[in-house]
Amino acid sequence: LGLEADLRRALERDEFRVYYQPIVALRDGRAMGFEALLRWQHPERGLVPPDRIIPVAEESGLILAIDYWVMSEACRQLSAWHRQFPVEPPLTLNVNLSGKHFTRPDLADRIDAILQTSGVPPRSLRLEITESVIMENVNLAIVTLKQLHALGLQIAIDDFGIGYSSLGYLVQLPVDTLKIDRSFVSRMAQESGKAEIVQTIVTLARNLGMTAIAEGIETAEQRDRLAALGCDHGQGYLIATPMDREAATAWLARRLAEAERAPQGTDV
Repeated sequence: LGLEADLRRALERDEFRVYYQPIVALRDGRAMGFEALLRWQHPERGLVPPDRIIPVAEESGLILAIDYWVMSEACRQLSAWHRQFPVEPPLTLNVNLSGKHFTRPDLADRIDAILQTSGVPPRSLRLEITESVIMENVNLAIVTLKQLHALGLQIAIDDFGIGYSSLGYLVQLPVDTLKIDRSFVSRMAQESGKAEIVQTIVTLARNLGMTAIAEGIETAEQRDRLAALGCDHGQGYLIATPMDREAATAWLARRLAEAERAPQGTDV
């Protein structure tokens, strides 16, 4: 209850922060965009990670307001990056979306308003929805995601492969990206079954016209293995830790400058 009360005050006092973790092309290291991650700069507890925030926010219903705040802040930042770094294809932004939004009839309108205000092209915003949320009510998920996709947004299934999903729903959902859970990535070298699952997800994504993003890449061996398996994009501590907007902007400037100097096809 105390944490819930603190969360309510945090929204009022502007204590939340958005951190950004880069997503790169595994083939050549090219910067593709970022995932927006919530942090809380608590006046007494310091920087509070999301695993302490999200469960309470979900239970209290505050997650609705927090998600919209994160999306608004992150889209404003993405718009600034688009102006500062006009690369092709344009940088993208991944934002996590709670399943609590799926029962709200104004979801598509709220997101469209954020895009209009920030000036971010809809195709540059990728919403991440967990597999378990989709499976809680597949019919509702299909309707909601089709509404969001009609705006031009990209849709990603987060933590793909660890839930209780049926592959049948994939052909019904307007999904653009499958995110490979870090639990598979971290154990690829030790367990051959994990590598085979990763290969299966990558192949499935390719056959369905989707992209695959691997999470939790911590070693060069994991990065190279994923690239060899044909995984499109990746994120993780090997590439960069989550950063505030200033650090993320500096990282992006360095990475794009390195890409310009590197011979074509060279890893950066």
